[in-house]
Amino acid sequence: MTDQPRGLSVRCEGIVHLYPGNGQEMDSVVALRGVDLAVDAGEFVALLGPSGSGKSTVLGLLAGVLRPSAGRVLIGDHDISHLPARALARLRGSLVATVLQSPSRNVLPYATVLENLRFAAQANRDRTRAEDVLHELELSELAGQRAGRLSGGEQQRVAIAAAMCGGARLLLADEPTSQMDVVGRDEIIDLLHRVNAQFGVTVVVVTHDAQIARQSGRTVTIRDGRIGAEGVEGREFAVVARDGSLQLPPDIRERFGAGTMLEVTARGDDDINLRRRRPGGAS
Repeated sequence: MTDQPRGLSVRCEGIVHLYPGNGQEMDSVVALRGVDLAVDAGEFVALLGPSGSGKSTVLGLLAGVLRPSAGRVLIGDHDISHLPARALARLRGSLVATVLQSPSRNVLPYATVLENLRFAAQANRDRTRAEDVLHELELSELAGQRAGRLSGGEQQRVAIAAAMCGGARLLLADEPTSQMDVVGRDEIIDLLHRVNAQFGVTVVVVTHDAQIARQSGRTVTIRDGRIGAEGVEGREFAVVARDGSLQLPPDIRERFGAGTMLEVTARGDDDINLRRRRPGGAS
């Protein structure tokens, strides 16, 4: 579908997000601590990190279901952190689509697959779009089946196709393969890459799935509410935050406990040396 618009760019600037506690500000949980993230239009990015690291919060902010406590979230030219509720709902209903972790929550179970896609295509007022997308994504054999009777993997594939029918230019997926067997997982990964390549849609996936990470053009690892590392072409790089902080890779952090004093010295323009301070002041 070469006539499809390119995906939307994504930019987070100094994002802080607090989850309120028991009515007391001091009890608030800090989920994100100054996150800066830029995703180019048409890019495929996997967000990684341990449970509770903040990656799903980032996805919720990009989807517009959460508002940042501080900072800005830009989707294309839209600053969604300050959009009025009605304008934000229009954006979410047309340009941004979210595939949830539970497959059954992504489809109308009583409707056929074709009816699901036609419903999604109403946003474009294009009666033929559903059939075109079914054919383009090789899902025509599912057209007449009730969505509620499909396997979890098939339901996720229908949800992704529905997002394309609705004209989404940013596709957000939250652990889309977590409930799949190997075959279902591979089908979902393949379809995400196909819509990224064929429709030019920007894809951001939150995942623990190592296979998705390996096949992503770029990975972003979030630890303790900050961007700790980025992976590009199979290599992982630590990321310097705007406040100058740097998260060491996990294997290095295991060797240097919290509170360890390190001497940091530059070696030329590209190399940095870390040396532990030994008892008595020796390095």
